[in-house]
Amino acid sequence: MAEVIGIRFKDVGKIYYFDPAGEQMHKGDYVIVETARGTECGFVAMANREVDDELIVKPLKSVMRKATEKDMQMMQANKAKEKDAYKICEKKVKEHGLEMKLVDVEYTFDGSKILFYFTADGRVDFRELVKDLASVFRTRIELRQIGVRDESKMLGGLGICGRCFCCSSFLGEFQPVSIKMAKEQGLSLNPTKISGTCGRLMCCLKYEQDAYEYLLKITPPKGSLVKTREGKGTVVDIDLLKGTLKVQLQGKEESAPLICPRKEVKVLFNPKKSDK
Repeated sequence: MAEVIGIRFKDVGKIYYFDPAGEQMHKGDYVIVETARGTECGFVAMANREVDDELIVKPLKSVMRKATEKDMQMMQANKAKEKDAYKICEKKVKEHGLEMKLVDVEYTFDGSKILFYFTADGRVDFRELVKDLASVFRTRIELRQIGVRDESKMLGGLGICGRCFCCSSFLGEFQPVSIKMAKEQGLSLNPTKISGTCGRLMCCLKYEQDAYEYLLKITPPKGSLVKTREGKGTVVDIDLLKGTLKVQLQGKEESAPLICPRKEVKVLFNPKKSDK
């Protein structure tokens, strides 16, 4: 076990572990740390706690110091410079005729590097653009191509549910989602119904997936032969959330299916298990 604090560098970013160096940190405190990108200023998202050594990416770096008033002023100055850098880069992209869309600009805390995030349909040769930008800003320049999901996370917006994007409001990391999840949850497979504003499958498909997987395990699928209080029959439809089955009783094919609770039937034959 090791004592750590969790630090974020963006409001809804990944949490990184650091050694508090004997200091008691509180949630919301700003601290200065050394990262792979250089010196950075982040805020404490998780106060001092002990975690298993297996969860730590070694070597665990220590916090350099708590942020001072001067550090905070430098952060604000960087934010102001990012707006100007965005406009300049956007102009340079047009001058070079590059098929790319500038999304965001980020200064490192010490100003030693400027990162330009962009999206593009394919590979972009931006070598001349980097040289041009370096001559303007007189510092290290890095252009980083990102995906449409990352773009949505950076820019924010409203989803079809009417709420702010999950990725830009509380999701620290993207979770894998698949069309299989939509099928298992009984959703329409129309792309416009299950895709977010970014054009990818909605992140919220993941939220209830564990519950649906559990319900699918304990619910007889369509085609199962079951025994009910009124006799044997075949499952013709299921309602996972209500926990009910529609059973077409044997010998009563012309009658409406019997609706009965899942826990009141006994499975005599499961077609999915017989296939294995």
